[in-house]
Amino acid sequence: MIAAMDARGCRITGATPAGLHAFERALVSFQNWRAGADAAVEDALHKAPGFVMAHVLRAWQFLCSRDPRRMRLARPVFVKADGLSSSLREQRHLTAIAAVLGDDFEGAKAALGALLKLHPRDVLALQVAHALDHVTGDLAGLRERVAAVLPHWSYSMPGYHAVLAMHAFSLGECGEYERAEQAAHAALNANALNARAHHALAHVFEMTDRADEGVHWLDRHADAWGRDTVVATHCRWHLALFHLARGDGEAALALHDQHIGAGPSSDLSDLIDGAALLWRVELAGGDPGARWARLAQAWVPRIDDGFCSFNDLHAMLSFVGARDWDSAKRLEQSLARAQQLPTRHGETTRQLGLAACRALMAFGTGNDALTTTLLASLPAMAHRLGGSHAQRDVLHLTLLKSIERMRRPARNGFRAGAGMAWNGREALA
Repeated sequence: MIAAMDARGCRITGATPAGLHAFERALVSFQNWRAGADAAVEDALHKAPGFVMAHVLRAWQFLCSRDPRRMRLARPVFVKADGLSSSLREQRHLTAIAAVLGDDFEGAKAALGALLKLHPRDVLALQVAHALDHVTGDLAGLRERVAAVLPHWSYSMPGYHAVLAMHAFSLGECGEYERAEQAAHAALNANALNARAHHALAHVFEMTDRADEGVHWLDRHADAWGRDTVVATHCRWHLALFHLARGDGEAALALHDQHIGAGPSSDLSDLIDGAALLWRVELAGGDPGARWARLAQAWVPRIDDGFCSFNDLHAMLSFVGARDWDSAKRLEQSLARAQQLPTRHGETTRQLGLAACRALMAFGTGNDALTTTLLASLPAMAHRLGGSHAQRDVLHLTLLKSIERMRRPARNGFRAGAGMAWNGREALA
């Protein structure tokens, strides 16, 4: 074993030279959303079983997720790491991991924030805190946390481009689109293969209504974000939205069928993207057809997850889209119970989740008055659902469509209450 520092000058415990080399490879992949991090961290642990930060990285890989099944895999990793000799910095990581495992996301963010004040170049702490800010819809934290450490970084330090990409995404979510675009390009100037920087640009193009530029950029740089990355499917979701904005629903559905559609092994993130895309396609007058039923079936086992209102919202989109009213009602009943609980999910369900899901059910049955009442009554802190502005826009688009349907009733034989309240493009004219 060696007493050493990592590539950013943070002291580490229990490493070997070979283990440290594998850890750095894993961290680079994790930072840049590229494939290979899992295998590299396992290699690090094989070569240095007592390497605390390798265990910490493994735990965070599981915990940086919206999937409670994946997150539970972090517990045995944490238990093993917690039994090792560790530094104060490493102990702060373990404190934050324990907090997330205990459903205390705010406590975890506080622990990581305290760590970053002492170690602003701990890029793993920064990335995890950034992810937790995003999941909890903490826009102030998302922006200020990265901005606070930037003065301690420079182009000479490994991984600076990833910090710039986080900064770009933060700025975009706070509406500073010009600065976000500049930061993303700065990240790509340092590393053209930084997938998260390409993703940040996709958000800028989406939020500034530049669909043509979005298609052009993502198509031209597909090799950078679309191969061996963990964000390839999600970036194709962005590409589909750009095609939809250009009026090309067929191209959007083709991307769904080739890359996003629900299958037996679909990740939760793919189910979320699928629901959000198909809902938008149908709002635009398209017909997702049997795709809805396949997606709803994939969501059914997650009805009682009781973990994340953002997930609940997308499950309800799928059930309403499929006209699977039994599953929609089951989810509504599950949320009605969850809102009574003194948990993080209980709080967001009380404040936002249940009303938003009931609004989607009302929309699907043609009750536009109830839809608009429920959606318009959501508090200004709706961003606390988590996700990005681009993802949460589905609620705003639904509200606008509901208002439009009341103002100009649908034609072509629409029957209120008989499924979705749209029947092709003529109904939206």
